[in-house]
Amino acid sequence: MTAMEMMMADSGSRFVGDTSTALLRTIAEVLDIRRVFPRVSEIVKPVLPHDALVLVFLDQAGRVTLEAQSVDDLPQHGWRARTDGKEYAIVSDLRRPSARLAGWEPAIADTLIAAGYRSVLSVRGTACHQVMHLEFVSRTVDAYTPADLPAAQHVAAYVSLAVAHEQLAVAEGTRAEARGRSERVDARVRALADKGEAVPSHGRMIGRSDAWQRVLTRALRVAPTDTTVFLQGESGTGKEVVARFIHHASPRKDGPFVAINCAALPEQLLESELFGYERGAFTGAHQSKAGQIELASRGVLFLDEVSEMSLTAQAKFLRFLQEREFQRLGGTRTQKANVRVIAASNCDLRQAVANGTFREDLFYRLQVFDIPLPALRERASDIPLLAAQFLSEMREVTGGRAATLADAARDALQAHDWPGNVRELRNVLERAAILCDDGVIEPCHLCLHAKAAPAPPHDLGTMERQTIENVLRQTDWNKAKAARQLGLTRTQLYVRLRRYGLDPHA
Repeated sequence: MTAMEMMMADSGSRFVGDTSTALLRTIAEVLDIRRVFPRVSEIVKPVLPHDALVLVFLDQAGRVTLEAQSVDDLPQHGWRARTDGKEYAIVSDLRRPSARLAGWEPAIADTLIAAGYRSVLSVRGTACHQVMHLEFVSRTVDAYTPADLPAAQHVAAYVSLAVAHEQLAVAEGTRAEARGRSERVDARVRALADKGEAVPSHGRMIGRSDAWQRVLTRALRVAPTDTTVFLQGESGTGKEVVARFIHHASPRKDGPFVAINCAALPEQLLESELFGYERGAFTGAHQSKAGQIELASRGVLFLDEVSEMSLTAQAKFLRFLQEREFQRLGGTRTQKANVRVIAASNCDLRQAVANGTFREDLFYRLQVFDIPLPALRERASDIPLLAAQFLSEMREVTGGRAATLADAARDALQAHDWPGNVRELRNVLERAAILCDDGVIEPCHLCLHAKAAPAPPHDLGTMERQTIENVLRQTDWNKAKAARQLGLTRTQLYVRLRRYGLDPHA
């Protein structure tokens, strides 16, 4: 054994014999080694003299952060890890440019020199695959030699162990928090299944079916965040009810909930409603008006039938989503808006993108977190629960008594196709509750229209009637929208409604 090897072995044995127990006891007291780092320094000094002890981490992006130091006169920023891959480095005198530790910012060395430090021993370690460097800094020139390396590596090994324990504890805490969050969501979904949660002026979130509980789970998971939500479902499936539920379960529940039906407003009016306008922005703008985005500040903006936005309005709304800022029509001042956006559509936006009627970039901005809403026919097992809740809410309509369903009526409800979904179910039950005399709803009280049979190819009148009826159902009986889709004027549509008996007011 050479003299150098004997010196290194002696240094390592002295460290184990004199220092290990005290060092282990110290780092075992706490998970965060930063809290006891000065004590670690004092324990190690008899074996490896130094005036300052420094711990720096190297992340996956190559950035270095100062994690701990034993004294206060060291620079806080500018530390860099070596990139040469060596396990250690020794700087004999920081004042010699050729001897400075490779990779340090010049300002770091200058600061150390100004504070009276002269030499450095740096050893490399890892903690849970994260690279760390432990730096022993001395005010003495030529304070370190290779003989000090075993002791320094022993200290680095203990520090690495302490850091690894801390990281594992943090990771386990994160996993435990995630498990707790998941268990709380599951428990709340079970609680909501039978009685639901009241959504102001919009009923309850009720349903035991797997399809509906998936909706509840996703809604509860996204509610505490500010993430943009997109609700996809047929007309009448309860998109606004789910949007209000998310708002009610979120930190923004004390803020406003502002809803806009994009299909009900023409292009120019939609833009002015969204962004507001300044006086004189257009003919008739006699005074300034705040838009719905401003009114929804610190709350939720719900855009129903967002697929009906014009491409021009889509471009302007996209900028708002990206920057969270906007200008009123006719204005020059840019305004910030603290608003959460929930959008909904009964159309397939992917198909709309493919057809060129909806911007692809806006599509991806809206579909950050999507919640598909099942049609009522896909959750038929929920119909009795929904019916019981609706009938209970209709006591005022029925003179204070709650109507009930006969078994045959319940079977008829569950067998129906429900093209109008939950909205149609409520309307059917309200009519039935008025018609039944003894408080029991029978099948004869239910107005359930059977699905029309396909019209013969030569019967043009039947085909026209079926086409108009289908479009009316798709548009929630919005006659202006239906006329646009059919390529008719309103007068032409009204003539056909009366001809085919589709106008309930005729």
